[in-house]
Amino acid sequence: MILNEAMMRQKLDYIHANPVKRGYVNLPQHWRYSSAANYEGLAGLMEIDVW
Repeated sequence: MILNEAMMRQKLDYIHANPVKRGYVNLPQHWRYSSAANYEGLAGLMEIDVW
């Protein structure tokens, strides 16, 4: 259960870091199927709402 915005950000950071930890990409926003690019203000594969 996500209880607050800080917890949501922690979970997003963890998910975004997974492809980097596995060595697939050097930066989270380089993973095509990640929303990390959207959170960095870049265009992602699909449009999402970020806060």
